[in-house]
Amino acid sequence: MEKIPYLGQTMIRWRVGGSTFLALPERGARLMNWNIEMADGSVRDVIHWPEISSPAEFHKARGGNPILFPFCARSFDRGDVGFWRDALDVRRPMPMHGLARQGVFGATRLDPGGFETVFLPGVEAAACYPFQYEFRVDYRFAAFGLTCKLTLENLGEEPLPWCAGHHFYFKVPWGEGSARGDYLIRIPADLRLRQDPAGHLVPGPRLAPFERMDNLALIETFHTELRSPEVVFGEEGQPGDVAIRLGTDPIPPAGATFVTWTQADESPFYCVEPWMGPANAPEHKTGLHLVPPGGTETFTVSVSVR
Repeated sequence: MEKIPYLGQTMIRWRVGGSTFLALPERGARLMNWNIEMADGSVRDVIHWPEISSPAEFHKARGGNPILFPFCARSFDRGDVGFWRDALDVRRPMPMHGLARQGVFGATRLDPGGFETVFLPGVEAAACYPFQYEFRVDYRFAAFGLTCKLTLENLGEEPLPWCAGHHFYFKVPWGEGSARGDYLIRIPADLRLRQDPAGHLVPGPRLAPFERMDNLALIETFHTELRSPEVVFGEEGQPGDVAIRLGTDPIPPAGATFVTWTQADESPFYCVEPWMGPANAPEHKTGLHLVPPGGTETFTVSVSVR
């Protein structure tokens, strides 16, 4: 474990087996990059991180793994984007992807195997999510994988709503001379949904069990009613597939969702995102979890390279 200066911040580097992980734990609890040293000495990025020029660009950078909390993507209240309505019928603001990715965290553990941080709510969080709680992000690193636990503890006297997730920017394509269409993805879902301009869930595309990753129908699709917790993608006929496992049970909880997205045909990344439920969960309730007073709930995701 090493500390490295980065844009006036202190970045941490972990080496575990052939893997190297880079993170700024205090800045959004964000894992920035994961790369693997190959047998021939070359380095393959598993998680992409772009070049940025200042800390001001950090939380919107198209890379790493932004943590989505308390809700994922766009929240709506009665058709108006950027809001949600709580159990007391109070309308509150909610930025895109919630509060964590631009939030400040305090490190509670830094060791050779990973880190744990706790969210330090500021003025924005007080306006958007005015509850008593503790939200923690815990990363454990391995030679060919990682596990991340998101834990929400309710310190208040009313049920605490959340529907959190991850926004992994995976490096695709990763092979020299390969293209996105050379990669296949398997998502074991029985239902595909999208979000309409008012935030409602609407039917999504019909997809085969295996799809090529240049299929535009995958973009901004919610894959839910999961038969298995694991999504696998990789270059057809080549080793080194990436497997993302949502939760710890053989069948994921009701509402659990994978999201597929990329920005453009030429983008060097492809996002495969495990979420507790589809976007706008406070309104449509699919995948919305309530942590009872005094209770704790954990959402665990693992990623491995095979």
